[in-house]
This record gives sequence, C-alpha cells and structure tokens, in this order.
Amino acid sequence: MQKIKDYKELTKFTLSFTVVFTCVICFLLVPHNEYNFKMMMLLFVAGMLICGSANAINQAVEKDTDAQMKRTLNRPVAAGRMSVDEAMIFALISGILGCAMMWYFFNITSALLSAFSLFLYSYIYTPLKKINSIAVLVGAFPGAFPCLIGWVAAFKPEEEIIWTGGWVVFAIQFIWQFPHFWAIAWVAHQDYTKVGFKLLPSKEGPTKFTAIQAIMYSVLMIPIGILPFLDTIKIAGQHNFLINNNIIGSTGLWILIASNIFMVVQCVRLYKTMDVKAARRVMFSSYIYLPIVYLTLLWDKII
Repeated sequence: MQKIKDYKELTKFTLSFTVVFTCVICFLLVPHNEYNFKMMMLLFVAGMLICGSANAINQAVEKDTDAQMKRTLNRPVAAGRMSVDEAMIFALISGILGCAMMWYFFNITSALLSAFSLFLYSYIYTPLKKINSIAVLVGAFPGAFPCLIGWVAAFKPEEEIIWTGGWVVFAIQFIWQFPHFWAIAWVAHQDYTKVGFKLLPSKEGPTKFTAIQAIMYSVLMIPIGILPFLDTIKIAGQHNFLINNNIIGSTGLWILIASNIFMVVQCVRLYKTMDVKAARRVMFSSYIYLPIVYLTLLWDKII
C-alpha cells in the first residue's frame, strides 16, 4: 500500500490529472472531433504516463533539494523510500510508453510535441530553476503544451492539422502560468531561497516589482481570453480554426472576462497588502480559474 502511495506521489497525481484534464478538454474542442470515450481514455492514460515521467525525473534530479524543503521532504525519493534508479526506470518506461501511445493512437505530431515537452520540463526547466528566474518562462512552455497536444491529437494522421485554434488555447494556459507560478514562489519563498531556487522576477524576492509583474500578466489574460470569441478565420480551404463561428458565444465570453478580471483583482490585492495571505489567494484563484475557463469553452461547444 505504501508503494502505491509512493508512486502516486512520484507522479504528482493531482497535478498530472489537472494537466491532462486540460489536454482532454482541448482535444474535445476541435470542430470536427466528436465525443469518443475510448479515445478520451487513451489520451488520458498517455497524458498521465508522460506527466508522471516528467515528475519522476524531476524528483530524481532534485532529490537533495526536495529533502531540504518542508513541502517536499516527504516525497518518496527525497525521503529515501525509493531509489533514484527506481524513479528513473519508471520515468523511462512511462515516458516511452506514453509517447508511443500518442503516436500509435493519435498522430506523430502529438507524439513529438509530447516528447519535446517532457524533455524541456525535465532537462531544461528543472536545472534552470537554480540558475535564473527565466526558468518560469521556460517552464511555461511545457506547462501549456498539453493544450496544444490535445488539439493536435484530434487530427487523424492523414488530415492536415489546423494549428490556430490550438495556439489560442495554448496562449490561455501559457499566460495563466505566470501569476500562478509567482504566487506559489511567493508562498514558498523561504523554502525556495534555502535551496537556491530563483523563481521570482525580482532578485530581492517578494517585492512590489513581483506583484506588478503578476498584475501585468493577469491583465494580459483579458485580451487573450477574448480570442476564442473572435469570428472564424478561414484558412486551408474549407477548414475553420475556431469552432463554428467562434469557440465561445457571448455567455461564455462574459464568463471568461469575469474570470480574468477576478484574477486581476487578486493580483492587485497582492500588490496592496504584500503578504503571504494575498499570494495564497492568487494561487488558489488560479487553480479555480483554469477549470472554469476550459469547462466554459467545452460547454459552449456542446450546447
């Protein structure tokens, strides 16, 4: 039983589930793609394997770092309940299997994007966290790739991939990550500083500059959130890059705008109070934001 719990912790199951959730939603958003439970489950399993692989590599590489931080010291590799070799073997098998599933059941483009995302997260973003705060920018790419991967996976191998809609959903999740990551880094600043992580935009740590950056990116989320409402742009013959005339209707648009304004308000509160409590509000607001936005997109397609 403990071993099962350790593997669940190794894969960061809850985080992986959230990531794969957005991937499956974006898969369903593609115009010609119909609800298919079997394909959804195959995408979910492949996504969990790939995310689990990335998280296992992360914990194997950061074993000593995790052991020094309160929030991570009980992770299986850091706590010594699992060896680095065991974690890496699991990561290798699950990563290869997940990418192979993407190739076999979906298309080679989604498989290559998955492999690139796995590499970028595990071997570029992870070591970069101790070098420069640009790690947040680098990490935002593999963090948002699942949206693009889900979109691309909906196209059969013989079909031409229409990318624009995929880049729209990618942009939503890409920009969302900045206030989200900075809020986490603010809350965990003492732990992060102790191990040398540089994840806040200011070298001085949680400062007004950091809060302003969070506000700027949350404000940028407003026009990004309007993109799904734009009229259809015709490209590649008869293909549309958005759903019907747009991804969302007017009701969905107002829900997205309200969600984005809510994020801005939380970041402004952080600027005013400059405390951990406000940073925690931003963090939890960002967790709520993502499912609201993607379920709104899906709801507007379904109805």
